[in-house]
Amino acid sequence: MKIHLENFDENILNFIRTCGYFPIAKNAEGELNCARSLAGRDYPRFHLYIKKEGDDLKINLHLDQKKPSYAGASAHSGEYEGEVVEEEVKRIQEIYSKMRGN
Repeated sequence: MKIHLENFDENILNFIRTCGYFPIAKNAEGELNCARSLAGRDYPRFHLYIKKEGDDLKINLHLDQKKPSYAGASAHSGEYEGEVVEEEVKRIQEIYSKMRGN
């Protein structure tokens, strides 16, 4: 699910850490790859890619249910929509709103 935060002027790393995410790496497209555990283990976890575009922050979020089945695979039982993902989107948007003082 995609999130668009307009006029983003916060520090990206501080923002994602405030949201409970930890950075993993940057990909070739310059997106920051981050995750947040749901059960205190590696999986299930929320997984997002963040990229600053102009004044806005673009976030692509999904829920990884499990790690890839075998080495070199990218399939991971990801959920890109649904109630759990929608609640996480709302939570991130609320945190951003509070940071902005709204």
